[in-house]
Amino acid sequence: MLMTDYIETAKEEMKRADHLIFVSLKYTRTVDVIKHVIERLINAIDNMFSVVLEKLKEDGRIDSIPVAPIPKAHLLKELFPDDELMQEFCTLFVRLRKIDQAKFERSTEFRRHVTMTAILADDEMVNIDIDSITDDFKKTKIFLEHVEKIIGVSEV
Repeated sequence: MLMTDYIETAKEEMKRADHLIFVSLKYTRTVDVIKHVIERLINAIDNMFSVVLEKLKEDGRIDSIPVAPIPKAHLLKELFPDDELMQEFCTLFVRLRKIDQAKFERSTEFRRHVTMTAILADDEMVNIDIDSITDDFKKTKIFLEHVEKIIGVSEV
């Protein structure tokens, strides 16, 4: 896939996440919608990671790009040790994937405080509600702008 394809796919995923948060979640208030937002954010971040790695490969800084998502995140963490935002998103990406794959419980569905409680492998409980998923979405939008600066794209 071309670099522009990755960035466009990431933007499309962000549009879908935006709609899920500000329309679907606003009216339905279900854990299923929160789960879908998490999936969209994972897809968007994965595409952002891919475009950065493609740029690094094109520039000759790396020889190959890992296929699996987690090794991509670990490689970027190594390649950008001083970039706080990249470090934060590598960690967030791994955490979102764990949350997505974890068993979860639903509480207060159809109410303002709808909450998805993910039970991670190490018996850690993570609560995701409308406010926390909206914060993650807003941070991901900032990260998208950061990625565009890294790859040198002002507007695609």
